[in-house]
Order: sequence, then structure tokens, then C-alpha cells
Amino acid sequence: MTPRLTQEELAQIVTEVESLQTRREAELDQQQVKEILQEMNLPPELLDEAIVQLNRRQALSVQQRQNRWITSGVVAFLAVVSASTIFVMQQQNSALARVSAQQDRITLAQNNSSNLNTISRQSNPEVFYRVTLKDAPLGKKLALSCNWLDPNGQIVKQNSYQTRGINTSVWNTQCRHTINSDATVGKWQVQMFLEGRQISDETFQVN
Repeated sequence: MTPRLTQEELAQIVTEVESLQTRREAELDQQQVKEILQEMNLPPELLDEAIVQLNRRQALSVQQRQNRWITSGVVAFLAVVSASTIFVMQQQNSALARVSAQQDRITLAQNNSSNLNTISRQSNPEVFYRVTLKDAPLGKKLALSCNWLDPNGQIVKQNSYQTRGINTSVWNTQCRHTINSDATVGKWQVQMFLEGRQISDETFQVN
């Protein structure tokens, strides 16, 4: 059964046939090419080799275009990945920059609402520095550290730890240090850091 065509399809077919005829008329067979070469005083026996070289150059040109497309795609992909990484890092840094200490106090092991100002070294007490953070980033783990400084400003103890996953924007954390009986008498200081940034400090007297 002969397919039926619309006027639009017929017009498209006529255009395509005319295009094919034009290309065919423009093409030369090998005999015609050899005759042209002879007229130009060129050796026709080199025609086959010339065709091979031409095909190679055309294939190389196609391969180079493909390589350029691939390279452009890889560069674009890496640019997107780099931009995404920078954006994520900026978001993380911004979230960490908002974290601050809402409250801090010195206590012993028994946690109560008081803030100790004086510690007796004779009982070798374990001193806790309890800090309440605000604007803690939900779902993240924070890298915290504490420095315990004696009256001479010397760091006698450092705590470094990572919190568990934050599940509330107000977050309680703590670090600890045992004050030995031979500890230096005077005013001590404890500092808390978040990713190397100091967020709080407190002083207490050791007798």
C-alpha cells in the first residue's frame, strides 16, 4: 500500500531530493579527478594515497572536536564541583561563626547551678568547665578544645574532643581538669575554643 503524503510532507521531500541532486552533481568520480590532475600536470597515481591522507585528516579533525567537547565538559564539571564545595564550606563556616557561649561556669563533679570561684587543691578536685552554646548547627559535630592556664599563664592542660551530633541549637558541653595538691596557688583561667576560635573563658582561684 502506497503511503499517502500531505502537501507539507511532499514539499519537504522535494526539497530533500533537490539537495541530494545538488550534492551528487557536485561530486566527482575517481576518473574525473584523475583527468583533472593530469590537466594540472599532477601524478594521478598518487590519488589513492591522497584520499587516504584526506580521510585521516578529516577523522583527526572530528576526534579533535570531540576531545575539545570532552575537555570543555570536564572543565565545566570541575568548575561546578569547585563552586559547590566552596559554597558548602562557606555555609559551614558561616554556621560555625554564629556559635557562641550563652552561659559558662566552674563546678566540681556534682553539677549544680552555682559557679565556683575558689578551688581547694588539697582534695585533688576534678574541676569542670561547663558551657552552654547557642546557635549550635543542627546535625553537625563540633570540634571543641579547652586550655587550662595557671597563674603564670602556662597551659598545664589541654582538652580536645568532638561533640556528638547536635540535635538542639542550645547545647551543653564541658571539659575537665584535676587540680593536684601541688598545683600553683593563685588565679587560674580556662578557655574554650571552637575550631580554634575562642568562644568563652572563666577564671577561678586555687588555694
